[in-house]
Amino acid sequence: MSQAHSKRSPGRGPGHPAGIPGGPHGAGRVVEKAKDFKGTLKRLIQYLKPHKYQLLSVLFMAIISTVFSIFSPKVMGEATTKLFEGIVAKAKGVPGASIDFQYIWHIILILLGLYILSAVFSYFQQYLMAGVAQKTVFDLRRDVNDKLNRLPLKYYDARTHGEILSRVTNDVDNISSTLQQSLTQLITAVLTIIGVLAMMLSISPLLTLIAVLTLPVSVLAITSIAKRSQKQFVRQQKELGALNGHVEEMYTGHQIVKVFGREQQSLEQFDDINGQLYDASWRAQFISGIIMPIMSFIGNIGYVLVAVVGGILVTKKSIEIGDVQAFIQYVRQFTQPITQTANIANIIQSTVASAERVFEILDEEEEKVEVANPVVLTEAKGNVAFEHVKFGYDANQPLIQDMNVNVSPGQTIAIVGPTGAGKTTLINLLMRFYEVTDGAITVDGVNITDMKRGDLRSLFGMVLQDTWLFNGTIRENIAYGRDGATEEEIVRAAKTAHADHFIRTLPSGYDTILNEEASNISQGQKQLLTIARAILADPAILILDEATSSVDTRTEVQIQQAMNELMKGRTSFVIAHRLSTIKDADLILVMNHGTVIEQGNHKQLLAQGGFYADLYNSQFTAGGVAQEA
Repeated sequence: MSQAHSKRSPGRGPGHPAGIPGGPHGAGRVVEKAKDFKGTLKRLIQYLKPHKYQLLSVLFMAIISTVFSIFSPKVMGEATTKLFEGIVAKAKGVPGASIDFQYIWHIILILLGLYILSAVFSYFQQYLMAGVAQKTVFDLRRDVNDKLNRLPLKYYDARTHGEILSRVTNDVDNISSTLQQSLTQLITAVLTIIGVLAMMLSISPLLTLIAVLTLPVSVLAITSIAKRSQKQFVRQQKELGALNGHVEEMYTGHQIVKVFGREQQSLEQFDDINGQLYDASWRAQFISGIIMPIMSFIGNIGYVLVAVVGGILVTKKSIEIGDVQAFIQYVRQFTQPITQTANIANIIQSTVASAERVFEILDEEEEKVEVANPVVLTEAKGNVAFEHVKFGYDANQPLIQDMNVNVSPGQTIAIVGPTGAGKTTLINLLMRFYEVTDGAITVDGVNITDMKRGDLRSLFGMVLQDTWLFNGTIRENIAYGRDGATEEEIVRAAKTAHADHFIRTLPSGYDTILNEEASNISQGQKQLLTIARAILADPAILILDEATSSVDTRTEVQIQQAMNELMKGRTSFVIAHRLSTIKDADLILVMNHGTVIEQGNHKQLLAQGGFYADLYNSQFTAGGVAQEA
């Protein structure tokens, strides 16, 4: 366990799908980059195309809002100039001199109107963009969900659940937040930079040159600091991943930790990783935290130069004092959107990387297309045949070669063999989770490739070793087997599965709510519920995959009785390791290395003294003496 945590991917905190924020404006953020930025960005824009008119409206609203906001300092400067002129005139003793408060109040009303209009247009901008963002992400989620339903089982076998969930949830949420927040911020920031620069030039090209000259100094300072903080943020993310991995391991395996008395070692390991994380986080936050003071320092130098040169220009009557005040406000407005744009550029890089991961799902190879005119079996009898079937997970390494099996309706077929023999593969091929490489599998004489997958799978009922129950009532979990099942049918299925008694002993009976892992009932009870669900489905063909391998002997007897009821009159495929449970099977298929090496019933196979006989005797040997079959 001590090594496992280092292999886990670094965790991502809520609200920060792109990485760990680092100081002001996210400087020093660890940014994930896309492999094909342009191609992915173009593809993401395709999802925005249906909403182009709303986006144009957002752009229009942003322009109007920004224009009103940009004109405000200029208008305020006129009020300052009028106030200054009145004060100077009175100080000089000019006859009849006074401050024109009526004009100033007029300016204040204009300012108030500009601020209100700017806020109103900004509100509608955010409102429209929220709709565009959510509709776009809705379309993206729908496409991903549809795609996941069309992907073959091999896609899920090759990837962890966490990896798929991360793409479907975290990456899509990252796209959503960027579209809703960062995109509008980017539009406003760019418009503000252009508008402010134009207003600054209209006031004084000289002062504009002084203000712009401070930018390269700021960029140089930020870049040099960001390089140092980046290393620490990478280290911080790595240590956070290690800490998350350690906590997850200790939490999921806390019983084992206690059994072997490793609590102290676990705590020491946690303290060590936590200390490393503290050191990396402190350094990262401190270094990135220097950025803001340095930017303020350089900005203040710029303000001083603007104020000094502006004062000189005022004394020379080149510009009005109100223009100097307005220019200083514009300088403050100018630096903020530049920093904001740089940060949003990082966020967009991360968003495009997330989009690329989502599009990778959409580009995955899908299941083979269904036939144009599928055959529908209205009343399946359960006759199953494997005819010269060949298959391999890897094209260069065939697993099953020339398999031939014939199963009559109502027969019980047991499939046995060592781990990796191909038992579950046989079931996967039968259910068309995987497609055969060559040969054919037929049900009642119909090739399964001539049927719709949904129609084919509706013929089967499955009871697996790993029970799957969802967060809901026991009634809902049993009713999952068939749409529109009545209360009477649900109870009858539970009684047939020998589950009714234990259900009624629960405080809420059939209304008992199972938690997410159904850990509020025992493993055997879970299995009985899955059997009840299969009974309710009333399938023509039944598949039982190690259904009793993880329960005690007494519960096994109950489950075996329930399965016997379920198997009556149905073609049944039973995968078993405990050979004692399949002695009464009509046909036993003995598999090894993907091939059926022996066929027959229990007595016939024992009489052959071959592979099955060796397997059976190895399970029933005590003190070196084989017990009777």
